[in-house]
Amino acid sequence: MRVLKPLILLAVMAVAALLWNQRAPEPSPVGAGGPQPHATVPAPGSRLPPFLPAEAADTLARIAHGGPFEHRQDGVVFNNREGRLPAMPEGYYHEYTVETPGLDYRGARRIITGGTPPRVYYYTEDHYRTFRQFEVNP
Repeated sequence: MRVLKPLILLAVMAVAALLWNQRAPEPSPVGAGGPQPHATVPAPGSRLPPFLPAEAADTLARIAHGGPFEHRQDGVVFNNREGRLPAMPEGYYHEYTVETPGLDYRGARRIITGGTPPRVYYYTEDHYRTFRQFEVNP
C-alpha cells in the first residue's frame, strides 16, 4: 500500500497536467509581441465623425498598427462593467487613450474597440459614462 499511494498521486498529477494543457489559449492583448491582425487604417484625409477630436486620428492609426502606445493601459480589455455597450464575451472590448492637449495624465477620452481585429468602434469623452459609436473607413 505504501508504494501504491505515490503511484496514484503521480497518476493524478499526470492527468491534471494533461487536462491543464487542454485549456483554450488565452487571447493576447493588442500590441503584445507576435503578429497581430490589423484593423482598418483611416486613409490620410479620410473624414472621421465631427464629434471625434483631432487626436483620435492618431489613436486610430496606432490601433490599426498594433502600437506603439504611450500608456500602459492602452490595449487592455475593457470589461463594460456598467453594461453601457452591447453585451459581448469577456475580452471582446479593448480601450485606448485619446490624448487631451494640455494634460500630463491620460484624461477622460477613450476609444473602445470591439473584436480582434476591431470591427466596431466607440468614443467616450467622459470616462465611460456615455459612448458614441462610429465607423472607420479606409
